[in-house]
Amino acid sequence: MYRNQDNLPAGKTASVGVVGLGNMGLGMAVTLDQAGWRVTGYDLDAAAVAEAGGNGIGCVAQLPVLAAEQVVLSLPGAGAVRSVVPELLEGARPRVIVDTTTSDPGTSREMAARCAEAGVAFVDAPVSGGRTGAWSGALTAFAGGTDAAVDSAAAVLSILTKQWSHLGPAGSGNIVKLLNNMLCAVNIASVAEAVDVLAAYGIDLPQAMTALNTGSGRSAVSQVNFEGAILKGELVGGFTVGLMARDVALGIDVATAAGARPSVLSASKQAWDRALAQLGPETDCNLAPSAFTSATDCLSSAALRPDAAPDQEGND
Repeated sequence: MYRNQDNLPAGKTASVGVVGLGNMGLGMAVTLDQAGWRVTGYDLDAAAVAEAGGNGIGCVAQLPVLAAEQVVLSLPGAGAVRSVVPELLEGARPRVIVDTTTSDPGTSREMAARCAEAGVAFVDAPVSGGRTGAWSGALTAFAGGTDAAVDSAAAVLSILTKQWSHLGPAGSGNIVKLLNNMLCAVNIASVAEAVDVLAAYGIDLPQAMTALNTGSGRSAVSQVNFEGAILKGELVGGFTVGLMARDVALGIDVATAAGARPSVLSASKQAWDRALAQLGPETDCNLAPSAFTSATDCLSSAALRPDAAPDQEGND
């Protein structure tokens, strides 16, 4: 089931809280505010709260006093979700919690059960589309939960996304999102290896990538990440190596828990573990391809941005 911007609230009558005001959370809060919702934010980080205020989003100092009919979570991971949800149930007790965090299905199933006992709907709805999608309402969301829970989250999801889908019971959205990120991770590593071979043969990289993107091997990664950004020296994509390595590891855990023994996906984990060790967790994913080359250094920041000052390389 796919839905888009067909289910908008009428006027500024609906209230929503956004917990977690990083790049994604703040972007979603601003998008909801611009769509006419009464938005209240919460974050432990004072700088994030200050930035939210600069964007017109008022914040509460304590999570239990967050008064909103619906709450959107945008948190670092499953551990934070396990901490925040009980606080919301003890204090604010919204009508529905929409968790956009990249979490794990076990956490979502547990939180959905706890919320159901308290008469609160819980939907795991991790998103894809990055910072740009969050700030423009053009994310994609993968939703898991009961039909009633997902229906209660439909208005929020319709504003935050260009498309979303209800995929099954609680935890289903997490599984699909992790597999989405794993496929992206495999693509980044494989395209980087192909570019390395092209460079080793002295073939013009932008020209070759444009040609490849007319063939059957093209992908969003080869078109958007490589041709559209990396090979142009645009090395800030908004997602970090640490987060990608985390998601790949979580995806492998989910796969093996179902009895699968994936070989290609497991090889991707090894590649991203290597990138994590070489580059560090805060390095942008658009610089990660430098860890996947073996014949050349064609995807290093120095090669991609030869005019950048030495002290800027690796920090783009």
